[in-house]
Amino acid sequence: MRVIIVGCGKLGSGLALNLIPKGHKVAVIDNNPEAFSLLGKNFKGETIEGVGFDRDVLEKAQIRMTDAVVACSKSDEANAIIGRISRNVYKVPHVISRLYDPRKAEIYQSLGIQTISTTTWGVHRVTELLSYNQLDSVLSIGNSNVELVRIETPALLVGKTVKELTVAGETKVVAITRANKTFLTTMGTVLEKQDIIYIAVEVSFTSRLKSLLGLI
Repeated sequence: MRVIIVGCGKLGSGLALNLIPKGHKVAVIDNNPEAFSLLGKNFKGETIEGVGFDRDVLEKAQIRMTDAVVACSKSDEANAIIGRISRNVYKVPHVISRLYDPRKAEIYQSLGIQTISTTTWGVHRVTELLSYNQLDSVLSIGNSNVELVRIETPALLVGKTVKELTVAGETKVVAITRANKTFLTTMGTVLEKQDIIYIAVEVSFTSRLKSLLGLI
């Protein structure tokens, strides 16, 4: 996955250093070249000096080929602009913006932009959010015959109900995380775009689950 991170503070640098060892290609943008010192001398990603919502700067970071943009500058307003440009102009699949003012969260979310807050939680949470495009094992239960897996709602299942992912004795949707809140589901719960779905599956039926999710 190719990721652009705008803002090389504690969150931006921490996220970049967290993603590189996982095999992701990372470009970090900041208008202060001294900020890149937080990445260390051995940083293997790309650093670009400039304003994060400047389209020329974003083009230099190859935003047209990017899978995700994380806007974590010091300004909510700048992060909002970066998020909107990434989502609406360049159609980047994953857009995440940092919020200092949590009251603005609903505005961001209405624009299809996921939000994060504190630095420590943010580094780990963003890494997780960027990993949900494929079936991700969370926990093996008992003798490993059952696993808890998670995935972001595939496009073909948006608007469908939990019942359509439930097969007696094989798969069961346990919970959903939506807009940073996790809740238990019912058979009638409707799946929405950007939901993170937690599913219990008997290991021998994993291929069947992938088929239901449209992954094979």
